[in-house]
Amino acid sequence: MSELKYFKTVKEIPREDRFAKGHRLCAGCGAAIAMKLAMKAVRGPTVVVNATGCVEVATTCYPYSAWAVPYIHVAFENTAAVASGIIEANRILNKKRGWKLYDVIAIGGDGGTFDIGLQALSGALERGHNLLYICYDNEAYMNTGIQRSGATPLGAATTTSPAGTIIPGKPQRKKDLIGIAVAHRIPYAATASIAYPIDYMNKIRKALEIEGPKVIHVLTPCVPGWRYSPSDTIKLARLAVETRYFPVYEVENGRVKITIKVDRPKPVEEFLKLQRRFAHLLKPENAHILEALKRGLEENWERLVKLEESGVII
Repeated sequence: MSELKYFKTVKEIPREDRFAKGHRLCAGCGAAIAMKLAMKAVRGPTVVVNATGCVEVATTCYPYSAWAVPYIHVAFENTAAVASGIIEANRILNKKRGWKLYDVIAIGGDGGTFDIGLQALSGALERGHNLLYICYDNEAYMNTGIQRSGATPLGAATTTSPAGTIIPGKPQRKKDLIGIAVAHRIPYAATASIAYPIDYMNKIRKALEIEGPKVIHVLTPCVPGWRYSPSDTIKLARLAVETRYFPVYEVENGRVKITIKVDRPKPVEEFLKLQRRFAHLLKPENAHILEALKRGLEENWERLVKLEESGVII
């Protein structure tokens, strides 16, 4: 593997693309940006294991592929399991035949990670495979029709949690993926945003240098699912952080560190008003749901701050 090098400015980002142009992801797709940056952050020979989802269906349309690294498409539910097998086969072949070791990066969307693939991911984390798992989170099953997932936030409108007279959007809170991952006592887990590419790419570099299972959860706005203008993708990704809607932090050996500080948060309405999936929350009759969403976001931020300040191991 190449010597570890962290990025300081965007000028240091490699020009070489291992995630090529010409894929069929939407204009303004946050997941496409996340994949492009991830492939620029790899440190050497890498195998990508990718679950069914937006990224897979739009980047591997036979006979074409956007991936300039060895790539395997697997089902929603077994991404981490297949990656685990590849890692162990590589380790054994290295020991017996001197094959070079390579990095294995497993990639799944929120549906294939928070929900369908959670069992396989949990197993891989519990067994301790030297795996980097990246979840690109667009907060619903966007590839199959914008159905709600465990990552869909409170109040968001989807095709299976529509904002109407029966329910005003999804009635449940978003699942805590990093909390679940950290509960496995893994050495490294982190959140990231495509609006902060240096932070995101350095977390990938750090994770690859750490032995054992690692998880990175990156928020990736979705134009058709969130219903916004394609030109606002990075603006939304940044507002998600600036409003504390999506805190950016890492947990290394159980210790929390907030890597993007937000001392003076913007009103969360600035993030919500750009997306039609939240339009109903800005109406007077749904003010109680908006307040519940705000309360949950602030409680989560305060929890992370206390964990960071205390230095306790979680």
